[in-house]
Amino acid sequence: MSSPRSQHISRRRLLQAAGAVGAAVLVDACGIEPGRVELVRHDLPIAGLPPGLAGLRIAQVTDTHLPGNQRAAGAAIELLEAERPEVVVLTGDICEDADGLGALTEFVRAARGSLATVGIYGNWERKARIPERDLARAYERGGGELLVSRNVVVERGGGRLRVVGLDDSRYVAPDLPAALSGATGNADLWLVHCPQYADLFDAAQRPAALLAGHTHGGQLRLPGWTPYTPPGSGRYVAGWYHDTRAPMYVSRGIGTAVVPARFCCRPELPVFTLRATRAAPLPDSPGTAPSPAG
Repeated sequence: MSSPRSQHISRRRLLQAAGAVGAAVLVDACGIEPGRVELVRHDLPIAGLPPGLAGLRIAQVTDTHLPGNQRAAGAAIELLEAERPEVVVLTGDICEDADGLGALTEFVRAARGSLATVGIYGNWERKARIPERDLARAYERGGGELLVSRNVVVERGGGRLRVVGLDDSRYVAPDLPAALSGATGNADLWLVHCPQYADLFDAAQRPAALLAGHTHGGQLRLPGWTPYTPPGSGRYVAGWYHDTRAPMYVSRGIGTAVVPARFCCRPELPVFTLRATRAAPLPDSPGTAPSPAG
């Protein structure tokens, strides 16, 4: 039988080990992981894609939550500068309030795509009641364009990609008829902030893909378990979803919100490359995160 002294030593060592593990987790979650932005590449196959659009790259930036998260934002800019995508789309929560508009302008200026740079509202910009004219001006000063239930066409080699900017969908419902009116393209890419919108829209026209953010991928996760995603996420967490009205990718985003930490959930910068195909197979890389508990 072990002596009381040996039991005391064992308990002390167990507590020391638990403390060391806890400290390591804290250092990773608060000091390391939030700044380690991961570049993730995806092919986006589109039936009948014109040759001029084949190989066009689209980088998705979402949820930077400026003016905070400067380290992660800087890491994302470095990746964009190295990648030099033709199109950059910013799918909301780029800044948290009007005090962040200057930081948004600087970020957009550094993040610009070679052909087009567009952004949409996120729920934080809506919650902060940033007027559309002010947000649009901040984007314009950085060389970008704000899309609020409207679209813009990106042309290359005779091909036309229509980028449709919706709204955050939590505070303001997208006006889909208005967003789809006007110009047409050979392929559609829809942008929405909250992924739950994928279960709500009903339209005869379907995009090649729907890009969303908002969830932060859960931000604080354990392997196989995502305890929380914000309202507006619905059943979606991160990655590709194919059981929706159109293929949808939900990005884990760049920054953090409320809690300045990430765990088992690195920030990401997804880059999508358009590929021509006769049929329309599902995009690669299925969703990697389970639905939240409950």
